[in-house]
Amino acid sequence: MHDPRHDATRGAAHRLRPVSSTDQNLARQLATLGEVDRLFEEKQYDAQRTGRNALTEMTAHTRAGDIVVVSSMDRLARSVVDLNQIVAELIAKDVTVEFLSEWTSFRPDARDPFAEFQLNIMAAFAQLER
Repeated sequence: MHDPRHDATRGAAHRLRPVSSTDQNLARQLATLGEVDRLFEEKQYDAQRTGRNALTEMTAHTRAGDIVVVSSMDRLARSVVDLNQIVAELIAKDVTVEFLSEWTSFRPDARDPFAEFQLNIMAAFAQLER
């Protein structure tokens, strides 16, 4: 997996750190996310993409060459459709998306069929858990 912390030519690294309920702790994710140029946090969100202010702000803030790092796929979205849409939107903006738990990244300049398969499988599990 491409490590943005060792790439001098990268754009800004943005981290999204969501938890799905107010009683969950954001600190657990902070240790795994590493260095950050800008951190976007959501303390509570429902299974739908609507109402996710930090996600909306982050996607609007990202620019070509940036990297979005998320601790795991199920932290970015809880449905197959939403996860695919979010990743596709970021890639279309020339932004790399990295998932630390799955050791998977999605880059605008490379297509990885296995990573796409993994994205859909993990999203399906997250959708079942909600």
